Amino acid sequence: MTATLLKEASPPAAPHPDGSRGRRLRRRGRVIALLFVFPALLLLGALVVYPVLFSVGRSFFDASGNEFVGGENYAEMFRDPATLKAIRNTAIWVVVAPTLLTGLGLILAVLVEKVRWATAFKLLLFMPMAVSFLAAGIIFRLAYDEDPDKGVLNAAVVSVHDAFEGSSSYPTARARDGEGLTARPDGSYVTGADVSPGGTAALGLVGVAPKDLPGDAEPARPAASRSAGADEIGGVVYLDFTPGGGGKPGVVDPDESGLPGMKVEAVRDGSTVATATTGADGSFRFTGLDGGAYTLKLPSANFAAPYDGISWLGPALVTPAIIGAYLWIWTGFAMVLIGAGLATLPRDALEAARMDGANEWQIFRRITVPLLAPVLTVVFVTLVINVMKVFDLVYIIAPGPVQEDATVLATQMWLVSFGGGNNQGLGSALGVLLLLLVIPAMVFNVRRFRRSQR
Repeated sequence: MTATLLKEASPPAAPHPDGSRGRRLRRRGRVIALLFVFPALLLLGALVVYPVLFSVGRSFFDASGNEFVGGENYAEMFRDPATLKAIRNTAIWVVVAPTLLTGLGLILAVLVEKVRWATAFKLLLFMPMAVSFLAAGIIFRLAYDEDPDKGVLNAAVVSVHDAFEGSSSYPTARARDGEGLTARPDGSYVTGADVSPGGTAALGLVGVAPKDLPGDAEPARPAASRSAGADEIGGVVYLDFTPGGGGKPGVVDPDESGLPGMKVEAVRDGSTVATATTGADGSFRFTGLDGGAYTLKLPSANFAAPYDGISWLGPALVTPAIIGAYLWIWTGFAMVLIGAGLATLPRDALEAARMDGANEWQIFRRITVPLLAPVLTVVFVTLVINVMKVFDLVYIIAPGPVQEDATVLATQMWLVSFGGGNNQGLGSALGVLLLLLVIPAMVFNVRRFRRSQR
């Protein structure tokens, strides 16, 4: 009882002298941390927060920025055909590019594990990431050039086409007016006068530069000097042009060249009954003909324009072509990230599957892909965010006439605001739309990272 009274009567214990000092140190630490963070927060506010807030506010004003128009810019955004096309192209980018990149990255990451020089292979595929989008755009703008002498892709396509189809050697050739050959609507030429077996014909053409003649071309000889049998028709197809001037039109002069490789047809009653190809001196001969009159024809294939390849940057293919350039740059990024996830997979699960008799395709489909699902999701969402903001490649690669066919939201925002539209109100509305589309993907990625850290 006495002890209890003494305990209750004793004064309260004095606070520990280190308590206030600890609180002061913690406050001091927070102040120092804020001082270090303040420059970053200042930059973040100046470069991110302020522009976002300014753009949101500016989107409610007209082009001049003086008159408040409310949601008119947002309504106009969905009435403008160019903006609707930009939204459509952006949707194509979001669906196609990340899907292809994730798939390519996965396949390459799996295959690289089986390659002896895996590090060198990864370095080679990752190198385009070091190239700026500006430089990559210029590279692919040249690669996609329609001129086969400039564009490497069309040079390859034309080479393959000509190897199987061949091409005309005389796309510029034409007949002189009133000199024995008549042009047909299909691009062919026929003789004005019929020729009978035992006769000859001289078919003169112009429009071929001497430097463009085939290397095996020889001087032409007059058709009259070539005797023809009773069932034959002979002749010559020649360049009716004498270098240096002189010569007589419609007559084979001594310095005029034959046109080798020219296809000639003998036509009777509207049907082709014989075909011949001119030799090095331009001569040709039909044999085994029945009696009667024949029309000689130079088919349009002799004058067909050369195959120029594929219009990679035309309205139909410009978006896939630009996506191809994007794949070239980012495939290495997807491969490296997926490869890092692949390296963390439990090898015992893979070995157990092999021991159970599973083949490599079954292991890939049923074990590797499901275990890599979190990594594949992060890669896919990251690429979705990236393609929504693509600007450089589209602006540089797409030529001016098809710029509208290739435009995406980022390029449309720039074109409306600064590229001739001079309507910062509508451009700001497009920027806000792009921000709203990006935010869900960003939130998803942040949550995924937080879950993985836990």
